[in-house]
Amino acid sequence: MSRTRTALTLAAAAAAGTLSLASVSATAAPLPLAGSTTVTPAGHAFNATLSGKATLKAGSVTVTCTVSVSTGAVPAAPGNTNPAGPVSSPISAPTYSSCTSSMWGVTPTITTSGAWSVSMQNGSPITATMGLPTGGLVVQTSGLASCTVTAAPAGPANVNGTWSNGSPSTLTFTNASVPVTVTGGFGCPTSATSSTFNAVYKVTDTTNPAQQITVGP
Repeated sequence: MSRTRTALTLAAAAAAGTLSLASVSATAAPLPLAGSTTVTPAGHAFNATLSGKATLKAGSVTVTCTVSVSTGAVPAAPGNTNPAGPVSSPISAPTYSSCTSSMWGVTPTITTSGAWSVSMQNGSPITATMGLPTGGLVVQTSGLASCTVTAAPAGPANVNGTWSNGSPSTLTFTNASVPVTVTGGFGCPTSATSSTFNAVYKVTDTTNPAQQITVGP
């Protein structure tokens, strides 16, 4: 293409409003980096115990559990600090019991398996992400309806929540979305592809109960 033709093309583009330095600058702007995160006390073990109830809703069916526990440990130093991102640690697959269903005559049972994790990112609010392995949570119902709900069916999934420092600190999930598949017969919400998860966990330091698990910069 000749210089004259190139100049005319650029001029026409500018006149039509399709070429501007502002739009080029906006597209090229880098994303902000995540802030630093430190979880303390380094190396301490913890228990996450359900406070109140946990609910998992798929379609019109809600499963409610009143007992849930998971254990883990803060990474040992220096792994408990990330200068530009979250701090992650493995946790045991949470157990769920004392569960009921919103469907009359239906009893749910929840089984969990695989490698679970939790990561914390300092900020306002402090964000928390629970990592589920593929098929790591399965809800099976018996009684008037026989259904199977599998969470994270196609691959690992993240469940987003928030963290609050306190005595004890708390991990909260509010209407967090979880991908699922549902199989079964009459009464099963087989068209559901996601569920909502609600729960609050109290997190206590089991290495030294006088201390608290905290997240900071």
